[in-house]
Amino acid sequence: MSKDEEKASEAEAAPSDPNFMTSLARGLAVLQAFSDQRRSLTMAQVSHKTGIPRASVRRCLHTLIELGYAEVDGNHFALKPKVLTLGYSYLSSTPLTVSAHPYLNQVSRTLNESCSLAVLQDDEVLYVGRSATSRIMSVSLTTGSRLPAYCTSLGRVLLAHLEPEQLDAYFAHIPLKAMTERTVVSEARLREILAEVREQGYALIEEELEVGLRSIAVPVRGASGSVIAALNVGAHAARVSSRKMKEEFLPVLLKGAQELSILLP
Repeated sequence: MSKDEEKASEAEAAPSDPNFMTSLARGLAVLQAFSDQRRSLTMAQVSHKTGIPRASVRRCLHTLIELGYAEVDGNHFALKPKVLTLGYSYLSSTPLTVSAHPYLNQVSRTLNESCSLAVLQDDEVLYVGRSATSRIMSVSLTTGSRLPAYCTSLGRVLLAHLEPEQLDAYFAHIPLKAMTERTVVSEARLREILAEVREQGYALIEEELEVGLRSIAVPVRGASGSVIAALNVGAHAARVSSRKMKEEFLPVLLKGAQELSILLP
């Protein structure tokens, strides 16, 4: 089942809990249908992506427009900046997010490369902080961006520290698709890689997410020692070698992660 199909199933489910509000679930699913790649969608496209009947999609979009969260131009709908307020309270109050920015900036200045902090949410990498020096991917990465976990350095660090049953559940329903010709899509091989990541303390990705992109990530631990996030640096593969990432970037990342961990609850 694809991620879109899974979200549609959740939105259309009829839970036994009488307090579950299906209309709210549908509205949230409609919001999540928009992305960096598809910032403008028709009603039919939203219905197809969410699996929600077109009549319900129409009511959701109308409500979002009336409340100032969306706009319409002809047959195409798009989100408006007001949607940022939905996540602002979390981003502005979470210790991880609040504490991270000075350290992300320090790592970025030291290495002159973009640095990101992410957590694992709904089986995807969710960016909760970023200090960018330049755009190194075909899509723009910002706080709130999501990427697949299995083919990113951030994701592999986070997956490597899941409990065995959690990792089994992840592989049970995540489709492993090749993003480039170098993407590892074998579950057996990925499990081997994750074991190596857990043992060595970092993950290095070689053009598996996007051609020309190389990245390295390390875990960020809370006071209990459990991994709560991952910190990474990405760079153009033609400019930064794997050896340079391990010899020069890794120590800086490890220092940043350790300093950040001290401030976390």
